[in-house]
Amino acid sequence: MSLATNDSKSGSGKGSGKHFEQVLEKYYELYNKVLAGGSEKAVVLHRSRGKLTARERIETLLDKDSPFLELSALAANGQYDDQFPSAGVVTGVGKVQGRFVVVVANDATVKGGTYIRETIRKHIRAQEIAIDNRLPAIYLVDSGGIFLPEQANVFPDKEDFGRIFSNQARMSAMGIPQVAVVMGSCTAGGAYIPAMCDESIIVKNQGTIFIGGPPLVKAATGEEVTDEELGGGDVHARISGVVDHLAEDDVDALKICRNIVRTFHPEPSQPVNHITSREPHYTPEVLHTLAHTDPSQLIDHEKVIACIVDGSEFQSFKEDYAKTIITGFARIDGFQVGVLANKGVVFGETARKAAHFVQLCNYRKIPMVFLQNITGFIVGKKYEHEGIARDGAKWIHAVATSSVPIISIVTGGSYGAGNYAMAGRAFDPRFLFMWPNARIGVMGGEQAARVLTQLKKAKNKEEVDNQSEEKLYSQIKARYDDESSALYSTSRIWDDGIIDPAATRKILSIVLQIVSARQWPEHRSGVYRM
Repeated sequence: MSLATNDSKSGSGKGSGKHFEQVLEKYYELYNKVLAGGSEKAVVLHRSRGKLTARERIETLLDKDSPFLELSALAANGQYDDQFPSAGVVTGVGKVQGRFVVVVANDATVKGGTYIRETIRKHIRAQEIAIDNRLPAIYLVDSGGIFLPEQANVFPDKEDFGRIFSNQARMSAMGIPQVAVVMGSCTAGGAYIPAMCDESIIVKNQGTIFIGGPPLVKAATGEEVTDEELGGGDVHARISGVVDHLAEDDVDALKICRNIVRTFHPEPSQPVNHITSREPHYTPEVLHTLAHTDPSQLIDHEKVIACIVDGSEFQSFKEDYAKTIITGFARIDGFQVGVLANKGVVFGETARKAAHFVQLCNYRKIPMVFLQNITGFIVGKKYEHEGIARDGAKWIHAVATSSVPIISIVTGGSYGAGNYAMAGRAFDPRFLFMWPNARIGVMGGEQAARVLTQLKKAKNKEEVDNQSEEKLYSQIKARYDDESSALYSTSRIWDDGIIDPAATRKILSIVLQIVSARQWPEHRSGVYRM
């Protein structure tokens, strides 16, 4: 099972709250649904051609004892009439020959494995993870290329389809190994995926590679040719030389891929402070009792930390100062980490304490875990006069210039500039996950609805009476609540996936192994406005 989920939903805990249990159940319902891939008819047709499904291919590729950290499993959820489960591509990190690799597997049961905007975002995000952590990339190709009805949204811009190939060239220049296994269609621009890899494999009488398929060839030149004659396995393994290996079937192709990985030169890993792991004093399911959906309540991050760190032991830093941020050192599965966790609104001293701690972790080469539940920075005349913007900038500087890996977990709300300070997506954390109850936005739905309702009323005072004011408020709040939800976020790849709170320690454990697979750069910070 993917490490983005918990092994069991049992023991949700008496204190978790009925609403959170419903949110968790909804998440699992959606997740289990996307595991099937496309429609039942599409899966039956796929198997009739002798093919494994995308997730079966990944399972066959990975080491038998390897976990698979699946990324953004609910991408495109709630969009495109839900015709693109997981955005038609499965991505994640697992082990091949004992080495972590990034896997990108097209799901041909979903619209022929074609690419919509979210498919591209998932593919590019997987490449970013490979680049950041110097992990080899394996592409299991079975795709018809761009989903043509969406071409205006996926083709021309900087982060659109072409970025995939641009990344491949850069990854090659960095010495990051890449292997393509062509297990079905590989059409148009997608033909460059195997052509730009270090080594490529194609399945006989199944895989095809061509810039333009038979219909386009006929329209352009009048030539009539079959898929196999134009760009089948025999053509590219024996005539064109586009691929390096010809496989009998999916299983044989994946076996060849595993043998190729064995030849990769090992990447120098980061020396880390690691000792024998110890279990926390609490079972993982206790975290269900700490997650809630009420934005007015603080997440009990002291208890969350006790549930995820070794021996439930935490060495506080500045414990009695600026108490709206928790900072300190602990171990997770034997790895030393620095932890920053919100416990209220950000004041000037909160920001200064956090910036100090981030600097310590960077100079001591200690990776950081951020637990986000933050409404933002304090507002008001007094705090502006005291320089809250200057103090906040120190913290943001420290996070943005960090050289050690940062892993962000959004346990509750992540609002406004607080999202930036706590290593939101714009600040390139190595990984960012959300609990199912988490929310992200400029501000909370209630605050946004009040502000926008007041502005509307000020502009059209005569048109907005008390009754219409409440109706307007309810409409705005409902929209903000929807657009700030974890499901809305993960559908658009704003995070790396929703996780069951009970799986938090397990996921952090494997992520800490992944981020230690390469050496970290030396630390350099910018100019701090003192």
